[in-house]
Amino acid sequence: MSAGFRFRRALAVAVLRLIRWQVVGEVPRKGILVGAPHTSNWDWVLTQLLAWHSGVKIRLLVKDSLFKGPLGWILRASGAVELDRANPGATIRALLADAETDESFLLGIAAEGTRSKGEYWKSGFYRISQQTGLPITLAFLDGPSRTVGWGPTFELTGDVVADMDRIREFFADKRGFKPELITVPRLREEDAQAG
Repeated sequence: MSAGFRFRRALAVAVLRLIRWQVVGEVPRKGILVGAPHTSNWDWVLTQLLAWHSGVKIRLLVKDSLFKGPLGWILRASGAVELDRANPGATIRALLADAETDESFLLGIAAEGTRSKGEYWKSGFYRISQQTGLPITLAFLDGPSRTVGWGPTFELTGDVVADMDRIREFFADKRGFKPELITVPRLREEDAQAG
């Protein structure tokens, strides 16, 4: 582990202790991180602390409009990747090329897609996992227990409803900073499969 990683880990440990949050779970080696609930900008801060605490780099997809001014520099330095929502394919293809050669590749996706309450999750994580064979890890934060961490890692089966039932069960008791804004894990594809 490099000196930079050691410094970031020590900083994360100190900050998490100061704000009385704890890290739990087993750190994944490679795959797609499905992070939820996503109800506040503080989610990004805790995600960075989780990554630094765990000694990993998360390539977190962030909408390109946030990469302006000093915030853009901070986001890039933290490993965030600009996602052009009008044309996400090129960004995803470049990241997936990295995944083939990087043994510690972790792609972070906030599947809710917004901090506001919505009806459905975005299905990009599901499609990317199916196309690449990369497993998913359910990453989470829970405000009431002041816990941030790594949930289970597993491969998707292709049965969208069954896979999402497993994801819903895991996130059922997780509350973000603004619980009223949580979007229940559900994909539009579930409606199509049921119909």
